[in-house]
Amino acid sequence: MTDTEIHARKRADASRFDALPDSPFPRLNALIEGIEPGKPPLILSLGEPQHSFPDFVLDEINANAALFGKYPPIMGTPDFRKSVQGWLTRRFGVGDALDPDTQILPVNGTREALFNMALVATPPEKNGQRPAVLMPNPFYQCYAAAALAAGAEPVYLAATAENRFLPDFWSLPEDLLARTSVIYFCSPANPQGAVADMDYLKRLIALTREHGILLALDECYADIYDRDPPPGALQAALELGPAKPGADPFDNLIVFHSLSKRSSLPGLRSGFCAGGKAFMTRFRAFRNIGAPQVPLPILAASTAAWNDDAHAAENRDLYRRKIDLAESILGNRFGFYRPAGGFFLWLDVGDGEAAARELWAKGGVKVLPGAYLSREDSIGYEGANPGAAYIRVALVDNEEKTGEALTRMAEVL
Repeated sequence: MTDTEIHARKRADASRFDALPDSPFPRLNALIEGIEPGKPPLILSLGEPQHSFPDFVLDEINANAALFGKYPPIMGTPDFRKSVQGWLTRRFGVGDALDPDTQILPVNGTREALFNMALVATPPEKNGQRPAVLMPNPFYQCYAAAALAAGAEPVYLAATAENRFLPDFWSLPEDLLARTSVIYFCSPANPQGAVADMDYLKRLIALTREHGILLALDECYADIYDRDPPPGALQAALELGPAKPGADPFDNLIVFHSLSKRSSLPGLRSGFCAGGKAFMTRFRAFRNIGAPQVPLPILAASTAAWNDDAHAAENRDLYRRKIDLAESILGNRFGFYRPAGGFFLWLDVGDGEAAARELWAKGGVKVLPGAYLSREDSIGYEGANPGAAYIRVALVDNEEKTGEALTRMAEVL
């Protein structure tokens, strides 16, 4: 490589992250800087579960504490992988179709795996063009960072009330799909709580197979739902069947799950990914070199958590009671609806930034403007930010504080 080429490469690398979205939380802090809260603060901006986590977690960590003195394998332990397969079977019916030894990997919270996965899935070019990575808008900022790190173009698809907050991937031009390496999708969705039904998932899987795209399904809210358990992509792939006889039914698919929401363990930083054998083999090879392992005591606690459904059901019931509270306090105002999954309210207040400032100034309630989770440059909502009219409200605290915060919101707005 010549000096000129080296300098050109350095310039390109320096500008790669110019399009990186700003983190929403520093933006929120700047928005309300200098404003004294009108009442003792109640924080509903951060989706950090505050419920009690199961007692057995600390017991497992303490019982296995000596294993902090050993390097953990990137594959985790056989017991961990079997516990994950067991949960996936109880929850989604995968059974023996998924090999726990080759198609399941533990991860340090799903964010790092969602990010690193794009580096493995995205080639320098696809069909002679710069690759594209598709994602909903609003979106989890990690998706965009991953696309940029992989050298791809992030492409945002509007997820609005008009399309039930589920992007229309099937209307995209063929030339865009031909250069797409990854589609990120989240169900239940953050922030809107929308759930993709089985037909939607099957159609999306068929689309990605047709165009050689890896479908990355972020299903971290799968065990927090209002009425019906949301279907999963592994389940949909099995029902759809393999692309051809004898093929892996999970080709071109990877799913991500976490204990942060299901078990109220955000600080454990423990989750897993699972998918098609061919990609999981490549991803494991990458992770052996460039990704963090999950410590063995954490794996022991995680194994116990995936083996136990009772604590997840109690956790889900508590979220459901808080949705009940929101419905009774807010009624049909601000476009309120019961989210099918997750623990966020996505409220149409006309101007999310103005509402966030007013709620903080008059009510001491901290919420996140929807515009901070979305972009103006999206397909299907050109020239406007699809989150601008909204606020995201995280129902993560106890019932008493949540009820107080919702009451203040109703009074202020």
